[in-house]
Amino acid sequence: MAERDAASPELWTTVDALWRWLEADQPVNGREGVLLRMLKLQEEVGEAAQAVIGATGQNPRKGVSHTWEDVQSELCDVTITALVALRTLTPQAREVFARHLERVAQRALEAAGATLDAEHRSTGA
Repeated sequence: MAERDAASPELWTTVDALWRWLEADQPVNGREGVLLRMLKLQEEVGEAAQAVIGATGQNPRKGVSHTWEDVQSELCDVTITALVALRTLTPQAREVFARHLERVAQRALEAAGATLDAEHRSTGA
């Protein structure tokens, strides 16, 4: 699969495709299915934490068992799972995420005395 710009429409097309794939073969439906989809996110966060511990050698029994590339991969899994979980809650996941990201960025950058320039916001770059 070709590399994708994270802000590109293909990202959300892929998120929708993953959501449809999961929905088509969901063994548990309804509210429990939604809750289990949210719990999947916690599982992925735990795997990212495990990779950090492994990359830093913090477990004396295992030593260095992961690389920082493993951490990157696990963080990508967290992000993908979060986006699919968001899509599970709303078909407008792209818009919800964009609005939230804008609010968080504005708040953080204003606190730092910086601003988002208009071109950066419109291109997603």
